[in-house]
Amino acid sequence: MTTASIALFGAGGKMGARLSRNLQKTSYRVRHIEPSPGGRQRLKDEFGIECVSTDQALDSVDVVILAIPDTVIGKVAHEIAPKLRPGTMVITLDAAAPFAGHLPKRSDLVYFVAHPCHPPIFNDESEDAARHDYFGGAYAKQSIVSALMQGPETAWDLGEDIAKAIYAPILRSHRLTVEQMALLEPGLSETVCATLLDTMREAMDHVVSRGVPEVAARDFLLGHMTILSAVIFKQIPGQFSDACNKAITFGKPRLLRDDWLKVFDRHEISESIQRIT
Repeated sequence: MTTASIALFGAGGKMGARLSRNLQKTSYRVRHIEPSPGGRQRLKDEFGIECVSTDQALDSVDVVILAIPDTVIGKVAHEIAPKLRPGTMVITLDAAAPFAGHLPKRSDLVYFVAHPCHPPIFNDESEDAARHDYFGGAYAKQSIVSALMQGPETAWDLGEDIAKAIYAPILRSHRLTVEQMALLEPGLSETVCATLLDTMREAMDHVVSRGVPEVAARDFLLGHMTILSAVIFKQIPGQFSDACNKAITFGKPRLLRDDWLKVFDRHEISESIQRIT
């Protein structure tokens, strides 16, 4: 399994370079494709990697990884599809393009989607580099979510093994459907989590504008985020004070619409994905 050949598109980009580095630690035979001169030079300087042409990379290849922006996945996938043998696995790093139907209609290809969860807030990392690896895929352990969108069940092991390799070190590996992955992103992680965190930062900036020293406001907010999160997500046993529970009861209708959970309706998720692809 681990001797499979991989064509890595976007190998010199921000995400592609991470994958290039991690795949060097495996026995996969990787062919790197990078259109930008800067990206190609980066691969050569940092990893000693020489890129090849698209045709060279796709010649009898077993797996294609598209480490490229969501906006061009459909275009690139349709361009290379005629050059892929039946049974070739195509891996995307996000569920957006597959969910939106941007992959070619070829039932003889295997479509696999793998996405990182990123290192958790609560962890047991002891090394300094791992504690400061907020993105993951370098030093800190992270979980991953993956989906076998189409293809035989026997293809799962290869797809998961590659996913574990490119996002290593791994905490847990979860198998989902593409639809479930779309609920997680953009639904849970971006539409909800990123929006609320951005709102919290905006609120912090507001109290600073009201005279609270910025460092004090930041320390106060981030410290409370830790303990409140630990209780809410049951990282530790505990409960909020009556005053805090009352603040939540009165705060939710002041900050959130009654129908806010509709952001997870399928048409809402679809519209969100259409905007980014």
